[in-house]
Amino acid sequence: MPVVLVAEELSPAGLEVLSGDFEVRHVDGADRSALLPALADVDAVIIRSATKIDAEALAAAQRLKVVARAGIGLDNVDVPAATARGVMVVNAPLSNIVSAAEHAIALLLAVARRVPAANEALQRGEWKRSKYVGVELTDKTAGIVGLGRIGQLVATRLAAFGMHLVAYDPYITPARAAQMGVRLVDLDELLRVSDVITIHLPKTPETLGLIGKDELARTKPGVIVVNAARGGLVDEQALADAVRSGHVGGAGVDVFSKEPATSSPLFGLDNVVVTPHLGASTAEAQEKAGLAVARSVRLALQGEFVPDAVNVQAGGVVAEDVRPGLPLAEKLGQVFTGVAGGLPANLTVEIRGEITEYDVSVLQLAALKGVFTDVVEESVTYVNAPLLAKERQIDVRLETHRDSPDYRNLVTLRGAMADGTVVSVSGTLVGTRQVEKITAIDGFEVDLRPEAHLAFFRYEDRPGIVGAVGALLGDAHINIANAQVSRLEAGGQALMSLSLDDAVPADVLHEIAKIIGAPYARSVSITVG
Repeated sequence: MPVVLVAEELSPAGLEVLSGDFEVRHVDGADRSALLPALADVDAVIIRSATKIDAEALAAAQRLKVVARAGIGLDNVDVPAATARGVMVVNAPLSNIVSAAEHAIALLLAVARRVPAANEALQRGEWKRSKYVGVELTDKTAGIVGLGRIGQLVATRLAAFGMHLVAYDPYITPARAAQMGVRLVDLDELLRVSDVITIHLPKTPETLGLIGKDELARTKPGVIVVNAARGGLVDEQALADAVRSGHVGGAGVDVFSKEPATSSPLFGLDNVVVTPHLGASTAEAQEKAGLAVARSVRLALQGEFVPDAVNVQAGGVVAEDVRPGLPLAEKLGQVFTGVAGGLPANLTVEIRGEITEYDVSVLQLAALKGVFTDVVEESVTYVNAPLLAKERQIDVRLETHRDSPDYRNLVTLRGAMADGTVVSVSGTLVGTRQVEKITAIDGFEVDLRPEAHLAFFRYEDRPGIVGAVGALLGDAHINIANAQVSRLEAGGQALMSLSLDDAVPADVLHEIAKIIGAPYARSVSITVG
């Protein structure tokens, strides 16, 4: 039974998703001395923000297949190190977007109407209405730095206040922004025209320190700055200085460059509202995050594609029409390697048919996973399959074609070997039950289920071969479940394809090849469930 280590609090609903099929263990992930030994024999670990999964932790987790972060940020996970080891990293990218957007609005309103300071004064028995005069948001200009999912939610909410919206985001087209009622501008213009600036960017080398002393100097006098995204995007010292000088009218800050933050230049300043990274701290967000990562862990440990994996090249939601092709592509990869007898110098994954209306890049990953499954000692995953190809200098390409003359959809793996020979394997899904079929091997038409044990013999077409092969397998106590012969022309090259109850041992395979004069004899075992 796979072992899942829960290193921080997980909602009861998330634990329920894992119950029954997995052994669930618990540890205090913030306690390094307890975490490292606990990782030794686990298949997955679920964390939040307090647990650090770095190279040391990964080295201690020899069986680890999945690191799941119940939240959005991955600052505490060494994603490159995990990728190199074939460990999938997943998060819950949609779990807290509503909570984060609402918290940004809460900070903005608290600053604009000076709510915390007024509350504190009144709690002390001071009735000083004139001291806490605020500003309205209506007809003001809001500058949204980062128009991703959270930025878009913030834009919708600010529009409801009657604000004019501008945004800076180099990855959004002006047309897309216009659909949301937002005018796209460069950062310099946003700084100049905005009465409110709210930041919703990921933390990357490009965004670190994006808003510093020079940028704040170019803003409108009295501007309100809100950062509920990531610490370090705004220079805290520069922001504090701008508030003290009166140039910045107020700030709402939920995140800090170093967390936990028990001191900051922003603490103690009038009209600066600070919160301890509460953007995702709602009951609803915690529940969504726990459920999302628990489901991802279940998918990953069952060998299925995980849409929320951040270190899988074909990330994103897999279309329902594409999903049934994943195990087929993986099995075709195993058949390809078995038939080829090794790895190719280059490999093309060709997809034909209606399915190409969708993003089918995940099928390339599935095929690569199958290609390497029986070749390398380490566990092959959607994560490390591209790395394995790169290390072996295999040129991998994906081709898609809308036309498919013979089948509704067709997946073909075609590769050139080092000696120049070309190997190809094709397959499809048939009927309403989506039955997997191998349709061609090296140009020979076949109609074969990708069963657990297959064998292929290529020889000169002549009488008596089928009987001879059957007798030799019978002598070895290997039962034939299905047999078929394909040929390009009478008396020419023929391909015998067999489904068997057991694998053909190497010595039996060699004996059959010798007796029937087959230059090409392959036994293939498929391990995909």
